[in-house]
Amino acid sequence: MNRLLLFVCLLLFALTTSVAQTHSFKIAKLKYNGGGDWYANKTSLPNLIRFCNQNLNMNIASEEEVVEVGSPELFTYPFVHMTGHGNVVFSDTEAQNLRSYLLNGGFLHIDDNYGLDQYIRKEMKKVFPEYEFVELPYDHPIYRQKYNFPRGLPKVHEHDNKPPQGFGIMHEGKLVCFYTYETDLGNGWEDQEIYNDPEPIRQQALRMGANILTFALTQE
Repeated sequence: MNRLLLFVCLLLFALTTSVAQTHSFKIAKLKYNGGGDWYANKTSLPNLIRFCNQNLNMNIASEEEVVEVGSPELFTYPFVHMTGHGNVVFSDTEAQNLRSYLLNGGFLHIDDNYGLDQYIRKEMKKVFPEYEFVELPYDHPIYRQKYNFPRGLPKVHEHDNKPPQGFGIMHEGKLVCFYTYETDLGNGWEDQEIYNDPEPIRQQALRMGANILTFALTQE
């Protein structure tokens, strides 16, 4: 099943499950095992959804869902977001489920909230032992959707004095997983009073998030 077919199926499912339902689709946050705080950034996805609905005329359900890595419900979401600071563990069954989801049209965005990197790289090798994360060039389409980021990811929070980097896992020429590192996009999506980030920084984070979501839903 390609990405377009998956998205069409999700739209049909959304239209037929409830006559009162007004949104076209939902996105989800990934719940994983290992002790890491998968639940971090509680206001980030609702704010990103609101931004996309208002500025890109999307019709996403206003609140994100929570879905476990090994759940069959994973396949009902075209876009899944993962974050945290600590340990991540995928069982073999969970890794296989995530692999099947990504090979059949799903998209995973991983945002390192600081401390995730050493764990997620190891666990994603369970999902795709044949692939490595590769850094995407600045001219990749994910940086050139409605909003243009000619220098790649914006820097939201400083951690280790490293530049922000965007890594991808590609399958048959398609980006199935995008990993944002040393940027803290999810923190930039949070309510302003949580981190007191300047509004221009928050807007850059939200615009980049909108680019990621748009690209995930429209790449062929």
